Amino acid sequence: MDLSQYKENYKTKYLVDEYERLSRECDEAKGMRGVDPEMDKLAEEDIRSLELGMKELHEKMEYILKEDKEEEEKPREIILEVRAGVGGEEAAIFAEDLALMYQRYVEGKKELSFRSVDESRSEMGGYKEATFEIVGNDAYELFKYETGVHRIQRIPATEKSGRVHTSTASVIVLPIKKKTTMVIRPEDIEMKFTRSGGAGGQNVNKVETAVHLVHKPTGIAVHSSAERSQLKNREKAMGILIAKLEQAKDEEEAKKSIDMRRSQIGSGDRSEKIRTYNILQDRVTDHRIKESWHNIEGIFAGDIGPILEMLALRAKSGGIGEALAGEDD
Repeated sequence: MDLSQYKENYKTKYLVDEYERLSRECDEAKGMRGVDPEMDKLAEEDIRSLELGMKELHEKMEYILKEDKEEEEKPREIILEVRAGVGGEEAAIFAEDLALMYQRYVEGKKELSFRSVDESRSEMGGYKEATFEIVGNDAYELFKYETGVHRIQRIPATEKSGRVHTSTASVIVLPIKKKTTMVIRPEDIEMKFTRSGGAGGQNVNKVETAVHLVHKPTGIAVHSSAERSQLKNREKAMGILIAKLEQAKDEEEAKKSIDMRRSQIGSGDRSEKIRTYNILQDRVTDHRIKESWHNIEGIFAGDIGPILEMLALRAKSGGIGEALAGEDD
């Protein structure tokens, strides 16, 4: 039996050692047969016992590798970023509305958790950009179709003439994988440490715990400030950077394949307008599947389950169209 795949996995390596020990004992027992009937009987009992033990170990190793594969295909941890787009302060407020919508949805599900990684606020309190971590079973499966440009049509609270404004915010969902083939050279990373501006007590203002990373070859920048220690923020930032580099690589490969684009909900490109939230008409429309839902107040309060479920269902059936370039409702 080829045990190389089990030796490469740290979770099964110790089981391989035990499997090889039982295998050697089994070979020794087989070598004892043919001496006399009594010894043959004892040897056969040992062989059956050892082979049973080997079979159980093999099944356990197979189960662990299967779990790892499922974890790789359905990551339990994702990074969700929201960023204000067109519309100034109103866009920043909308970006925060989206973040709160996702947070409220997650808080209603016991198997998921939601926490902030980094936030940058606008003058009126909305989000210029913000990064969050969502952890739990099927986290990526639930949110992977949220990547793209979301837009809102409403009369802002600051609008005195009653004119409807259209603002946008982008959402990016990045899976954090346990295994990665991405190699980042230390000399390609520019790292800076700053004082965190978020919550965390007096210690946050005295110690430079926030970490800012820039990947020089691509210009991709990552900031992490939610953790209390510099080391943890550094680890978090590096994990996000790897996820962004993997996403950029996947997008590049996807663009080379028309078939791959057709099998996805749009292309997952952050420039595609995927959904419109029309406040006056109390309607949310996902342009990729040409479906609409009402009760925007409830949706912003976290009731987005029906939308996420419909997207997943359509993705499985293959009945997905491209996101719109941005035409009005």
